[in-house]
Amino acid sequence: MTSHIPGAAPARHRPFLVRVVPVLWTLALGLWGLSRQDSVWRDEAATWQVAGRSVGEIWAMLGNVDAVHGLYYLFMHGLFEVFGAGTTTLRLPSVLAVAAAAACVALIGNRLSGPAVGLGAGLALGLLPAVQFYLQEGRPYALVAAGAALSALLLVALVGEAPGRRTWPRWTAYGLLVLVCALLNWLSLLALPAHAVTLWWVRAGRGVWLRWAAAGAGAVTGALPLILFSRGQSEQVSWIPPLTWHMMIGPGILLAVGAFGAWADRPARGRLTVAAVGLPLLVVPQVALIGLSLVQPLFLDRYVLFSMLGLALLIGAALGAGVRALTPRLPRARALFVPAVAGVAVLALLPVELGKRAPASRVDDVLAVAGEVARLGRPGDAVLFVPAARRDTALVSPGPFRDLADVALAESPAASATLKGEEADPSRIRAALLERRRVLLVTDADAVARPPSAERDKAKAAALREHFTVVEDHQLRGRRVTVWERRG
Repeated sequence: MTSHIPGAAPARHRPFLVRVVPVLWTLALGLWGLSRQDSVWRDEAATWQVAGRSVGEIWAMLGNVDAVHGLYYLFMHGLFEVFGAGTTTLRLPSVLAVAAAAACVALIGNRLSGPAVGLGAGLALGLLPAVQFYLQEGRPYALVAAGAALSALLLVALVGEAPGRRTWPRWTAYGLLVLVCALLNWLSLLALPAHAVTLWWVRAGRGVWLRWAAAGAGAVTGALPLILFSRGQSEQVSWIPPLTWHMMIGPGILLAVGAFGAWADRPARGRLTVAAVGLPLLVVPQVALIGLSLVQPLFLDRYVLFSMLGLALLIGAALGAGVRALTPRLPRARALFVPAVAGVAVLALLPVELGKRAPASRVDDVLAVAGEVARLGRPGDAVLFVPAARRDTALVSPGPFRDLADVALAESPAASATLKGEEADPSRIRAALLERRRVLLVTDADAVARPPSAERDKAKAAALREHFTVVEDHQLRGRRVTVWERRG
């Protein structure tokens, strides 16, 4: 029987608080500054412009590019159809997903170590800097984290289930969750070896191992066609730099924090504890991604964002140890310890929190440059995009470009089943430019720009230098708009 602590919430109320408080807390963090001052960066612009296409157009595009995000694009297409395009529709699914993940880690902590650990883990998740970045991101990584959290909660419940109980419906649900996560990002399958370590640590029985293996094999089999097909589009990740020691600093710090949380929980072999669940979930995906990156550069923290679930659980374990360390003669201090630490963490991380919610937290802003085009453009002007991917600003915000001539474009992105469209050959682009008096060039700001590599982009730059003069040049939020006028 759970004893009552004077000054604390009654025991019967604690499970309700553990479930609800982390959800409300995470929702508050997610809704705070959700629009990021009406800014959208290039990755989110890809979601926005693809979600605005028809299902047939999306399906055709996936055959050429971004197959790995196909399920997410179809999901966002449905939301855009129902609620309309906008930053709230774009980002709210991520906010709700992280709130659901916070509830799951809170329930895991509560089930294994009590309400203080559960509440601490649930509050910690939304405060982690990496989570705060993707909490307000129109991409699939937060949804993957939610699915991974729910699958971990199911695993904990199934491992602790009494023998003889009918468990196959929940094992089926577990396998389906792992599969859905893999269809959103197949690197989420790295959660499976983390779960295997947990089963090994707790000395799971043969029946549990067999059911887990069957569910996991079904998920891998279901995701295998996507994995094989998307490998043919691997040029999409060719920009990721090779792994360096400098890139290992962040994971090293996370593992050190996780090790402290595991020490606080003091896991015993054969027992299902918070550390037995959280430590593998933190360590195994990070280490596995490092190993994969030695073969092909793939090391980006967002690919294993779900590993932050393990870190949150371990932080919760450390907070639980702090509660237990407080003398029983100070019951009110024990009850307020976790909320007080969370409040101090909010204040300590305030610069990070404000930074993540500012447009400068992303490399660029496609909406800001669209506003600049609206101010500078005149009907009949030509517009050029260097590289062609910067056409995303016209796809997300077409109004300012309606009276401008995209002289390089031969086939629209939707018609060509691509993200950026098909451009004409360099000679035709050059000829089209020479028929114009004014040209607006949309490109990257100096701080993030790279020298043109495509022949078309080189031809654009050469024609402008030879026959045009710069009359206005503006850089803002990672993008640049330059107005060129024809000489003579």
